[in-house]
Amino acid sequence: MPVKGGDDVVPGLNRVIGAFERCGLPVFFTRDWHPLDHISFKSRGGQWPPHCIQGTSGADFHPKLRIPPTAIIISKGDNVNSEAYSGFQGTDLKERLGMAGADEVFLGGLTTDYCVRQSTLDALGAGFEVSVLEDCIRAVDLKPGDGNRSIADMRKAGARFTTSVEVVRKLASTQQ
Repeated sequence: MPVKGGDDVVPGLNRVIGAFERCGLPVFFTRDWHPLDHISFKSRGGQWPPHCIQGTSGADFHPKLRIPPTAIIISKGDNVNSEAYSGFQGTDLKERLGMAGADEVFLGGLTTDYCVRQSTLDALGAGFEVSVLEDCIRAVDLKPGDGNRSIADMRKAGARFTTSVEVVRKLASTQQ
C-alpha cells in the first residue's frame, strides 16, 4: 500500500540492520500477510484497499531493504476475519524476542499511525523497552495529523525516539 515518503525509510533501516548484524544482534521483520478477502479491505467493509496479499509481489518487502539470512520474519494479519496492526497480535513475536534474549526493541517501518504505533504500544505492554527510529517511520495520515498524534501516544506510553544514525553510533561505541 503506497505511503507518501515510504521509500525514504529504507536507507535508515538498512543502517540499523547492518549495525545489528555486525554486533550479532537478532533482526526481526513483521509483515502484513493478508488473505485475498481480508476483513480490512474495503470490499469487506474495512478502510483499506487490498494490500500485502499472501504470495503476491504486493506482500514483498521493499526491494532495497536489506534482509539478513538470519532474519526472523513474523507474518501478521493472516486471519481473514481479524485485523492485526501489531506485530504481536496473533503471532509468537513476544516469545521469540524472549528466546533471543531481547529486552529492548527498536522499531521502524510503515505506518506510524497504525502498525508502528500498535506494535510499539504492545511491545511496551509486554515489558520491552522501545526505541522508535524517528527517521525510519512514515504515516499514512488518513486523517491529517494521525501520525503526529500517534507519536504523542507512543511517547506518553514510554517509548523513546531516536534516529538510525544515533543507534549505529551507539552500537559502534560498544564494539570498541
